[in-house]
Amino acid sequence: MMKKNGKQVLFLGGIFIIAFAIWTALIQMVDVQPLGQNATNIGFATFNCWFHRLTNVNMTIYTITDWMGLIPLVVCLIFAGIGLVQLIKRRSLFKVDPDIIILGVYYVIVILAYFIFEIIPINYRPILINGIMEASYPSSTTLLVLCVMPTLVEQIQRRMSCSTLKRIITILAIAFSAFMVIGRLISGVHWFTDIVGGVLLSAGLFTVYKAVVMLTIKK
Repeated sequence: MMKKNGKQVLFLGGIFIIAFAIWTALIQMVDVQPLGQNATNIGFATFNCWFHRLTNVNMTIYTITDWMGLIPLVVCLIFAGIGLVQLIKRRSLFKVDPDIIILGVYYVIVILAYFIFEIIPINYRPILINGIMEASYPSSTTLLVLCVMPTLVEQIQRRMSCSTLKRIITILAIAFSAFMVIGRLISGVHWFTDIVGGVLLSAGLFTVYKAVVMLTIKK
């Protein structure tokens, strides 16, 4: 039953990743206009510019969400620490919990995805950050938050026995994730399509990670 469910989840993850690829292609083909910084092209330009005018720019929200973006990195370090402690105690990588190893590989893939889109920018932010044009697609903060925080929930469901504590952490993780995504959306430092791209890619990556865990780890 677990294997069957794992395959279904893997299929769903594939759909999300395909949707992200299609979305990325559409951004480069639909309503492309040179309305970005320094006349750079923006896909879905009419809607993106309308939404940007609607929200305007709020650097306070940008700064808050920027600093709070360190929280997912702390979560990554915590699980890296768990893996390191297990490696030292058990003296073999093969004796580290398989789900921790899978999680480590997953985090590396997320980081690679981040750097790929920094190197190959699809579009640039609506505003200059410290006078510099920065790549904005997909939203890296959205990607990091929605890739990492669900793994925190997934791990505590497996590793914690206290149902109350599990519930509290889950609610906090969901609230934090929602705040961060909405905050980046209304801060005015991203185009609307950047946020959608970040959501689709993170949904695809996490769902594939979840499927691999389901297919690999015995209950």
